[in-house]
Amino acid sequence: MDFSLPESAQAVQRGIADICSRYGMDYWERCETEKRWPEEVWAELAKGGWLGLAVPEVYGGAGQGLLELAVATETLAASGSAGGSAFTYVLTPGFGAMTLARHGTAAQKAELLPKLATGEIETCFALTEPDAGSNSLAISTFARQDGGEFVVNGQKIWITGVQRATWMLLVTRTIPAADARPRANGMTVFLVNVPEAVAAGQLSYRPIPKMGANTTPSNMVFIDKLRVPAENVVGELHGGAVVLWDILNPERILLGASALGGAEVALRVGVNYAKEREVFGRPIGSNQAIAFPLAQVKAKIELARLMLYKAAWAFDNRLPCGTEANIAKLTASQAAWEAADAAFQTHGGMAYSLEYPVARLLTDARIGKIAPVTEELLLNYLATQVLGLPRSF
Repeated sequence: MDFSLPESAQAVQRGIADICSRYGMDYWERCETEKRWPEEVWAELAKGGWLGLAVPEVYGGAGQGLLELAVATETLAASGSAGGSAFTYVLTPGFGAMTLARHGTAAQKAELLPKLATGEIETCFALTEPDAGSNSLAISTFARQDGGEFVVNGQKIWITGVQRATWMLLVTRTIPAADARPRANGMTVFLVNVPEAVAAGQLSYRPIPKMGANTTPSNMVFIDKLRVPAENVVGELHGGAVVLWDILNPERILLGASALGGAEVALRVGVNYAKEREVFGRPIGSNQAIAFPLAQVKAKIELARLMLYKAAWAFDNRLPCGTEANIAKLTASQAAWEAADAAFQTHGGMAYSLEYPVARLLTDARIGKIAPVTEELLLNYLATQVLGLPRSF
């Protein structure tokens, strides 16, 4: 086995790190405080071609895979942006470019992939609903065929990035859940032109006030008699579950990569403070009560990274990766939380001061334990689907 990163991923690592070297922790603090998208970094990523990593070369991209996207996400987060910047790579390169490259029609690819590669257009993804929650198969947003169009009605929640998106990947039911056999049947994914739908009064959204990750708003989305052309179906009609898993597994891997980068920056902040802060005539890092939790975090980061890269590699090689993606997301998020908590404890009372980045890192790290899927559901998957333990429902 060869555990070294391929040159393509190393090049991504170097390229993203070079851009990030011009934007320190203060920059990301300002973006969070001002609740604004990191426009300057986004522009540099677009100019350097780093948004088109997953776009095939024939459409103007780099023709790389999920591993390269994961490395880009991790490097960006580790630069100081932490988990709050996760959606820089998830929303458009992940949800949009990667999904269309694998499941889009020839016309969809030709029209959208070149623009996604340059950042000219952006995408978002709409699955979660207020009533269904984590039970994705129980969504009720319904698309009824009407000639050459579908008419969609429903509601979505926690949909991030609608404000910037030109296109939304909208997950609907085209067969009611109660009638679907098996339950995963009857789901369909559509491409929705967001500005056109908003202008027609068929789609609206309301931002949800959040405790963190404010560089990108998350929203309630309301869909009222939305008309979508039949040619905007992504994948097969009623067969959207296949597309959905190829969205959800990369999402977990990319958010795991973001958590991993967040863990790295929190560890770095904690270690630096432990070296510089002196009490009783010596650096506090010389005390095992401070040093050992930080050392434990380092071990967990390295373990999580191995599974994260394995999961991305499996996806790129079209191998089953659900178990690996879930383990990667679980362990990376746990490492991020423990790293932020250790950094917080290392800073003592000063952790509460907003002069230090620890509070933001702790808030960002907490997201990973509940989104996009809770830690409990990841563990339930491993218990029932991997270990074969009986289901509780």
